[in-house]
Amino acid sequence: MLIKDLPEDERPRERIAAHGAETLSDAEILAVFFGTGRMGMSAVDLGRDIISKFGSLRNLSRATVAELTQISGIGPAKAAQLAAVFEFGRRLSREAFSDTPVTCPEEVYALLGSSMQSLSQESVRVILLNHRKKLIHIDEIFRGTGNESFANPSEILRRAISHAAHAMILVHNHPSGDPSPSRADHEVTKRISEACRAVGVEFTDHVVIGGESEAEMRSPYFSFREAGLL
Repeated sequence: MLIKDLPEDERPRERIAAHGAETLSDAEILAVFFGTGRMGMSAVDLGRDIISKFGSLRNLSRATVAELTQISGIGPAKAAQLAAVFEFGRRLSREAFSDTPVTCPEEVYALLGSSMQSLSQESVRVILLNHRKKLIHIDEIFRGTGNESFANPSEILRRAISHAAHAMILVHNHPSGDPSPSRADHEVTKRISEACRAVGVEFTDHVVIGGESEAEMRSPYFSFREAGLL
């Protein structure tokens, strides 16, 4: 059964037009994206199958193109389009901060939390700010495993100086989901703080992004500034 064969009130595209996209389930949103299902399966069933496999849209957004193409019914073109859709959403969420000061860890989390929680590898980024603490640029310094590149402040400061930044916020993620800083995180924070003082760049904060955990009732991020460690 294809979308056109479903009762009208069950057709996702028609329901978007009549009631808005927010009324659709995650599987139905995917059905609109894919349009048609694989042989013997409707687009809605394909959407349900994908959500069942990954568990959530957040987990799906972390999938690589190669991982997406392993699902029957998703070819390289659709996989690339889906990856682009998720990246579009992440970039759109950052646009709201282009003219808004970034002054606290809650705003850092709103700016980068979603995109960094979607990563399966560690990513180190620097938020560069002007003298009014408004966003100039976001640079990814490192992605992968290990702390060698992360621990070297020279590349971070080079990015800040090249953009004439007045202040910077260091951000990195813990793919494990626990934002508690490691010993290496503490050491890196100290080294970068000293380097920033030497060149006159304000080191506003170092924020570690973890995962949301309602069961543990902990914050999804850790702020060195908020904890009095910076």
